[in-house]
Amino acid sequence: MPGTSATPDIEIIVEDIGGGGGGPILPPGGGDDGGEGDDDKSPHRDWSATPRQYSTAIALGLVAILMFFMALASAFIVLRRGSGVWVTVHLPVIVWANTVVLLGSSFTLETARRRLSLADVGGFRKFWMVTTILGFVFVAGQLVAWRQLVAQGVYIASNQASSFFYIFTGAHAVHLLGGVGALVYVLARKFGETTVSRSTAAEVASYYWHFMDGLWVFLLALLYLGK
Repeated sequence: MPGTSATPDIEIIVEDIGGGGGGPILPPGGGDDGGEGDDDKSPHRDWSATPRQYSTAIALGLVAILMFFMALASAFIVLRRGSGVWVTVHLPVIVWANTVVLLGSSFTLETARRRLSLADVGGFRKFWMVTTILGFVFVAGQLVAWRQLVAQGVYIASNQASSFFYIFTGAHAVHLLGGVGALVYVLARKFGETTVSRSTAAEVASYYWHFMDGLWVFLLALLYLGK
């Protein structure tokens, strides 16, 4: 109608758009600090790897190592059955002692983890250090086994059986040294400001170590039965 003001209607519409509560309409993700959302704070987030990512990485690594050794084992079996010039390699006695050392290291590693779960950091360090030393002892024992074979005139290129012995034991020793490096890392690393705790790191390292133990038992059985 002429002469009638539309101001009341406009005020009602504005109030309805505002949600009826009289509060301001904020942009998505806005806050009280001038409208900065979570995306604006992303540079300050902690992008360190999570425990699940560590577990996934070690699982992928173990699968790759397993495939590598299974390919070698398949070649060993095929050549052993089809070769007419296969010369048996008698395993040095120290190889069996090395096996006992490696299996013992798994026991000390689990003992260390149990001490850590009981908040006995001192006990954890002691048994974890023993595990690390046993790893070095195993590799040193493998070197002794190789020297004994060399003294007998058995070299990597002597025959097919000796080639597989050196390749199996050498590749395993290299991968085990990687596990020793992981043990040293867990022992020396300060985990106070990281997203992964020492217990989680110790658990992930134990997966690799026990896998290497089991792999060695498999390789030893393959070499012994393939004589």
